[in-house]
Amino acid sequence: MDYPNDTINSRKQKHLNYKERVKIQIRLTDGWSAYRIAKELGRASNTIRNEIKRGTVPQVKQGKRVMMYFADTGEAIYNKHRQFCCPKFKRLKCRFFIDYVCEKVKTQGLSVDACIGNVLVTGKFKREEMVCTKTFYNYIDLCLLELRNIDLPMKLRRKNKSKHVRRNKRRLGTSIEDRPADIETREEFGHWEIDTVIGRKTKEDGVLLTLTERKTRNNIIMKMEGKTSCCTMSVLENLQMEFGSSFDKVFKTITSDNGQEFADLSMLEEYLDTKVFYAHPYSSHERGTNERHNGLIRRFIPKGDPINNYSLCDIAAIGDWCNQLPRKILGYLTPAELFEKELDIIYAA
Repeated sequence: MDYPNDTINSRKQKHLNYKERVKIQIRLTDGWSAYRIAKELGRASNTIRNEIKRGTVPQVKQGKRVMMYFADTGEAIYNKHRQFCCPKFKRLKCRFFIDYVCEKVKTQGLSVDACIGNVLVTGKFKREEMVCTKTFYNYIDLCLLELRNIDLPMKLRRKNKSKHVRRNKRRLGTSIEDRPADIETREEFGHWEIDTVIGRKTKEDGVLLTLTERKTRNNIIMKMEGKTSCCTMSVLENLQMEFGSSFDKVFKTITSDNGQEFADLSMLEEYLDTKVFYAHPYSSHERGTNERHNGLIRRFIPKGDPINNYSLCDIAAIGDWCNQLPRKILGYLTPAELFEKELDIIYAA
């Protein structure tokens, strides 16, 4: 007599055990199909077929070679495979690599992923001597390293912001809606985003003007005397003199917010081929590349610190650090390397 529902305890989503393998062996001897066995055990038919394939071995029966399934064989192969499927704790084996990444993060302020990606590119460690980025972060979360989440500059800073829509919107020039769609692909060099970084909200304190190129992520940081449109245009005129006749080839477009310091920015279009576009109000995500780099600057100049406390050499050092930071999105190359290659192409033309 058959008992299709011989157990009240379902074992779905679990591995087959030895008792079930014995039952498979018996039912195969009785001539049952894999589908019928699966119905009896309450399993998927593919699970039974895979188990039969795993535990089937050649046998000689009455002088003929036949293929037969054995529960002992299936159990032995299963246990052998299980020895290699569990995660391995590689803290001791990869201690030199882990200590190297911890030191880089603490002394140079690099992210864990930037360190690991740079090691892969440079080949400083062999792959078997390393752990992946996800595993490294797991070790940090489990407090298995001297590195803690508080040591990671960005991990504890992320928070959700509520949206605020302003009715009276300031319009200073061409909207970002009219910007060519191919700029979004980041395939062409020469498209920049611009913004300012302030210290104290006083007229006496200086301001940083930042420009970020969308393709190479190269960042330019310049100090201004104040957050006014006159100061902005004065700094850009100095930048134009630095690049000379190649300025409009390097700076094809500039995208800014609607701050009053950029009120005269569209005047560049009167005597240069550079096009200026303005993002929507309260839409910093439309200039996400530049906002991200301003966050890197905040590692060195926290909010509230006077900009005048930092010399031009300090600001230049911050810019160099940003441009020498390996980026995952760039194949762990640095923005400075890619920016120099693009300039070489322009000057060689």
